Amino acid sequence: MRRIGIRELRAGVATAVRQAGAGERFTVTVDGRPAAQLGPLEGNDNSVGIDDLVAAGLLVAPRRSGPARPTDPVPAWAGARLDRLLRELRG
Repeated sequence: MRRIGIRELRAGVATAVRQAGAGERFTVTVDGRPAAQLGPLEGNDNSVGIDDLVAAGLLVAPRRSGPARPTDPVPAWAGARLDRLLRELRG
């Protein structure tokens, strides 16, 4: 994988994106340290679903099944502190 500095990437972003689209992968560095990757899209559909996130351990599955229950709006006043509102809601 080719390393490319952020300044070099800025100067030639169109070229780098074209090369990534053609299959080349880049590690983008900031101050010499890896910060991001640039490469081709994986497959035709890059969408990630809840099941994928649960399988990867990035999300905990809901304990209840079925549709979510809507909650009633919480009255709040201007300048209200969030910690006080939460304390009031939680009892």
